[in-house]
Amino acid sequence: MASQRGVNRPFARGADISWLPQMEATGYKFYNDSGVQEDCFKILKDHGINSIRLRTWVNPSDNPASGHCSKDETVAMAVRAQKWGMRVMIDFHYSDSWADPAKQKKPAAWEGHPFPQLLTDMYNYTLEVMQALKKAGITPEWVQVGNETAGGMIYPEGSTKHWDSLAQLINQGYAAIKKVSPTSKVILHVDRGNDNRRFRTWFDSATVHHAKFDIIGMSYYPYWLEGNPDYTLSIDDLGNNLKDMAARYGKEVMVVEVGGEDFKVQNTYDMLKAVMQKEEGIPNGKGLGVFYWEPEGARSWSHYGLSAWGDNGRPTKAMDAFLVE
Repeated sequence: MASQRGVNRPFARGADISWLPQMEATGYKFYNDSGVQEDCFKILKDHGINSIRLRTWVNPSDNPASGHCSKDETVAMAVRAQKWGMRVMIDFHYSDSWADPAKQKKPAAWEGHPFPQLLTDMYNYTLEVMQALKKAGITPEWVQVGNETAGGMIYPEGSTKHWDSLAQLINQGYAAIKKVSPTSKVILHVDRGNDNRRFRTWFDSATVHHAKFDIIGMSYYPYWLEGNPDYTLSIDDLGNNLKDMAARYGKEVMVVEVGGEDFKVQNTYDMLKAVMQKEEGIPNGKGLGVFYWEPEGARSWSHYGLSAWGDNGRPTKAMDAFLVE
């Protein structure tokens, strides 16, 4: 099956580690399983991680929690990833800070621009980042146009209330990516990967409005579902949705964000194994990989409860799920 995954590309065992530069800047130290201090990249690689995902914001602040991830920081991180032999995914949020289903605030510099100008803004900014990556010798294997865009992006013009406008914005991003890097695969990303109706509704609309994309990306966080149910109650829904998306739209699919509770180590390990099994079980090699979101973002530093790192600065057993058996 792997031979059908696009030019013999191995299954992507990935991690979004966009917090890493800030963690290092504040003096956070990473330790391997034996308690020896090492570069976070080496620790991840030793746990089977072969791909890195990096978010990028338009004009971010330097706030430790909601800033950083500028073009320059993203490029520098991509260079590091490539030096460690990692494949790279770039995640354009098209905002100055977090973009997700709760908020898709347009960059401050784009405020007040008429829609034709927004299309130009979208194209030029995407082109600028892609050219900076190319100049640094980076060809991202995957590029996301928007982050968790269930309600659209660049509100209000790019809301799903205005699908025609949203599709035009998406296609500007797509065109800029392909102009610089024709081999990069473009991902459109929606959250709640276990919710088939959500995905059918969104991607049916994307198709009707001729939005261009190569891959369907999903988030899957059992913890954030209503009632914090155990993953075993939604994992089959995820698997069925992955297969349905691949068959319905003829596209490749990926779980571009996943995470489990840091103190439920065995449960998170089991969940990751199950997610990878579902991805690898998609016919014709259309399941490309799984990315953990900020596994290194230890709660002691980030106050985020879904990392895969312990208070001792070491990865938890959950990270062993990425090791190739």
